[in-house]
Amino acid sequence: RPDPSEAMLPRSPFTGEVRRAAASGRSRARPRGAGGGTVLLPSMLMFGVILASSGLLLMIEKGILAEVKPPPLHPAAGELSRRGGGGEEAPGDLDYEVLQDIRNRTIRAVCRQRAMPRSVWELPAGQRRTVLRHLLVSDKYRFLYCYVPKVACSNWKRILKVLDGALESVDVKLKMDHKSDLVFLGDMKPDEISYRLKNYYKFIFVRNPMERLLSAYRNKFGEIKEYQQKYGVEIVRRYRKNGGNSAGDDVTFSEFLRYLLDEEAERMNEHWMPIYNLCQPCAVRYDFIGSYERLNTDANYVLEQVQSPSFIRFPERQSWYKPVTAETLHYYLCNTQRRLIKELLLKYILDFSLFAYPLPNITSEFCRQ
Repeated sequence: RPDPSEAMLPRSPFTGEVRRAAASGRSRARPRGAGGGTVLLPSMLMFGVILASSGLLLMIEKGILAEVKPPPLHPAAGELSRRGGGGEEAPGDLDYEVLQDIRNRTIRAVCRQRAMPRSVWELPAGQRRTVLRHLLVSDKYRFLYCYVPKVACSNWKRILKVLDGALESVDVKLKMDHKSDLVFLGDMKPDEISYRLKNYYKFIFVRNPMERLLSAYRNKFGEIKEYQQKYGVEIVRRYRKNGGNSAGDDVTFSEFLRYLLDEEAERMNEHWMPIYNLCQPCAVRYDFIGSYERLNTDANYVLEQVQSPSFIRFPERQSWYKPVTAETLHYYLCNTQRRLIKELLLKYILDFSLFAYPLPNITSEFCRQ
């Protein structure tokens, strides 16, 4: 029997499509045996269904999603990367295949809807400009990479510069120039854009949306004066009483989230704009979606696919870099008003559902622990 409160929640226009896709996957599932077939576990597919279904706010409130585990993003130990990158595993294990299957099915179900764009030329002009200026081009190796800030895009830009001969090595200790020696799809003519979108290998890398936002917050407002002055001063002035004397270096996480809620997604700074708006996965059919959680493995896999020289490897993480841990993320979320988190989830819901990330557990019981 449906919960009466569900009637008050927005219904997802693609719920039926995702359910049919999940049911289809279950009906075709077979045990993995000597033939090497892939098991599509019903529980894993249900995870994708829940994320893309209606009633999300109700499930968050009741803590139902706390019981749903995402497919593990780390492959079984022992499988070595084909490029020998730091002993990490190569794509091809069951968990990895299930994750990719969930993403592919969900994206197909969402993008099949009548209102969704089928190409970049169907996008409004502003959205088209955004995605085209985030698609980097390698004509020599025939690929397009949609860069997403706070998802290791600086290292990918280093690789592009090395492939083009502008840098000698990915390990060169230089401050990254995010514009020079890079080719952007948006700088090309329409026929050149269409040709590359149709014929080049296309990939993106994604990250847990809340983790990406926390990373942007700590980096931009804790370390970079330009962002403190340009955004921080305005945020404090807008959301804090008597905040007019702030230098913008004391923005709280809650104030940052309130600012995100009041911003239009299409007008956001690229460091916190939803990945969907940056890369438009319905208008651009990506051949591969890599995960930040298995960055080196997926990156080296892509380098193989584009047949880059064998000496080029994905750069190691810098020693000074302090990643966002699960504990750090839980601390920030549990010390933020639940109302803010719930409203923000809806703003980034396509990033959660399309890329198969679990909604955060912000129940009172979990946060007390």
